[in-house]
Amino acid sequence: MSDLPRQVQIAGATGLTGQQLLALALDDPGVERVVAPARHPLAAHPKLDNQVGMVSHLIAQLQGPVDTVFCCLGTTIRQAGSREAFRMVDYDLPVVLGRHALALGARHYVVISALGADPASRLFYNRTKGELEVALQKQDWPRLTIVRPSLLLGARHKPRLGEVFAAPFSRILPGRWRGIEASTVARAMWRLANTPGEGLRIVESDELQEIGR
Repeated sequence: MSDLPRQVQIAGATGLTGQQLLALALDDPGVERVVAPARHPLAAHPKLDNQVGMVSHLIAQLQGPVDTVFCCLGTTIRQAGSREAFRMVDYDLPVVLGRHALALGARHYVVISALGADPASRLFYNRTKGELEVALQKQDWPRLTIVRPSLLLGARHKPRLGEVFAAPFSRILPGRWRGIEASTVARAMWRLANTPGEGLRIVESDELQEIGR
């Protein structure tokens, strides 16, 4: 069975990285269909299946074959409004998406985690991301790619104040700590999906910079 993505699902296609990834998938002549559930309509495209509504409801309703699934879901506690709401977006939905995509025949899950993800971390954000990684590994994917970008750089529809203030400093940090453009992360994710492999691969931010350059 080919490792190359032909039938693709993208969760979080309206986000900073997801919208870049969606453009790459739609522009790839080898891709036949892209399923991208979203709360708001996306620009029409012959290959795009864009179901509109609450993403938490749409994920469980997705149908049809899928080869590769990408998860670009993510928020902040401030935006979500509570730790519980944050965990639903950054843990519950990616886990449910993975479980459902496996049932539809997906063989490769590419998911955005975060720099410093650790299930034993004292920081709630890092701990949640680490617990997500553990949960996805327990799903026993034929191929699981976890990317851990540092601070994502780019113009959001709704700017995050913390990122706005931190961005200039993050650009001069060394190695994996340096801020990374969302477009670079998207290119890296797409190239990783189009490179044969199997099993688990965790890609840190400095490697993402190289792959997505």
